[in-house]
Amino acid sequence: MIAQRFDIAIIGAGLAGSALAAALGGSQWRIALIEAQPLSLQWPALADDIAGFDIRVSALTAASQAWLELLGAWREIAARRVAPYRHMHVWDGDGTGAIHFDADDVNRAELGYIVENSLLQTALLHCVNQYRNVQIFSGAAVEQFARLSSSQDHDGVEITLRDNVTLHATLLVGADGANSRVREWAQFRMREWEYGHTAIAATVQTELPHAQTARQIFRREGPLAFLPLLTSKGDEHFSSIVWSTLPAEAQALMAMDDAHFMQALGRAFEFTLGEIKGVSRRIAFPLHARHVHDYVQPNIALIGDAAHTIHPLAGQGINLGLLDAQALARELLRAQQRGFGVADADVLARYQRERKSDNIATLAAMEGFKRLFGADALGVRWLRNTGLNWVDRSGPLKRMMIRQAMGIAP
Repeated sequence: MIAQRFDIAIIGAGLAGSALAAALGGSQWRIALIEAQPLSLQWPALADDIAGFDIRVSALTAASQAWLELLGAWREIAARRVAPYRHMHVWDGDGTGAIHFDADDVNRAELGYIVENSLLQTALLHCVNQYRNVQIFSGAAVEQFARLSSSQDHDGVEITLRDNVTLHATLLVGADGANSRVREWAQFRMREWEYGHTAIAATVQTELPHAQTARQIFRREGPLAFLPLLTSKGDEHFSSIVWSTLPAEAQALMAMDDAHFMQALGRAFEFTLGEIKGVSRRIAFPLHARHVHDYVQPNIALIGDAAHTIHPLAGQGINLGLLDAQALARELLRAQQRGFGVADADVLARYQRERKSDNIATLAAMEGFKRLFGADALGVRWLRNTGLNWVDRSGPLKRMMIRQAMGIAP
């Protein structure tokens, strides 16, 4: 069987992989976007009730939103359902420390946006589907990879899909998530450790409106976040929760019926939004930190969760993945303009240099936050509460923190 030839093969049509394919759409390169799960271009059905929201959501920064707008995805998302948030409130559940962020502090209309992953995914696939140079392989599980030797007429990687479909690609991009097969096959060295937390995600309905405010309480057992959602009629009584806690507590919470879970959730959140009036089905997943030593090898690059995963306490995971895709696309398009090959070593090295240091810094910051708020020593608790209150009163420092979190220039 004759292999189909592509310049770039992207394994994984999740958010980072689809964004990369959309960014490279219209380029001179022939691109394969390969996803093991069946993909659909049909927009998800939206309903204004507890079961009508996707449990998986993304907290997008202003920088991510701006890039999605350039790709042509944002207009479709905004026309359907998106929840901008103007305020953020973070506090210590074991003390008096708290910090408040407001979009007005940096002269912005909002701090960020909560978007359901199914909407974001479909919008990106619609962007990809309009380009003739991108071929989507849906429901196409990869059976095996093989490196093509320099003596063969096509340098790069051979990819064998289910049903013995064979592809040759000069550049292989692993965008296939935290359990990346590309990373495993290519034997990228990786550091990995457990956070000691399990996260529970669900959609909830609250007694009080969220008032376009993202809230997070740092409990001793782990952080609990309420991310605001918005119905088509502007109802502000729905939120997406991410409750990170100790595995034993998570197991007990998942075993509860809805009534007892809502009571436990209300107590843990200090009834900040009143009683919990409703809850969707719940999902739970263990939290791990991962970071590969190098993002690239000859003819291979990793982006998104295939290269790094972090604690969801600040909602930065998807934004880092989109920044990876944006940086790699920028370097590849620049290489096209300058006549360099799609897998040129210097091109890939520039991508790694741009993203590795930023991702390591974010990973370290998340680890530091987790350890700081998990510490029970009296002195540490006093320092963190004093520090939170001091930063909250420090206008210039707080504005700098807001801009950095939003991904916008100071």
